Amino acid sequence: MQYVVSFIIAVLLTSISYFFGSRLVTKGIHLWQALAIGASVVSLGALAEAIGLPIWLIVLIPFPVGMLLLFLFLKQPFRIWLITYLIILALYTLIHVMVSFFFQFHSLIPAWKLS
Repeated sequence: MQYVVSFIIAVLLTSISYFFGSRLVTKGIHLWQALAIGASVVSLGALAEAIGLPIWLIVLIPFPVGMLLLFLFLKQPFRIWLITYLIILALYTLIHVMVSFFFQFHSLIPAWKLS
């Protein structure tokens, strides 16, 4: 049960970074699109972890999926997409730092535990 709760929290926090990051640059993506990206990215990371891949692959594999889905949903030129994605990564990192440090929740970036 704890794994399911951690999975849901990771999806929600990842989705929040995509939703608000996209809103800072453009009109943004819809909430359902952010949830779809969050679920896809976290599911891929969880799948990579379940089959026993090294930690660097667990962290790396979800990136292309999130990047592609954001590009498809955002429907903006490459430059705008790139700026948006960099802002999303900054928000994602900030969220990771806060929840890892204050709540000992390490599912967002498993290789980077801060507590």
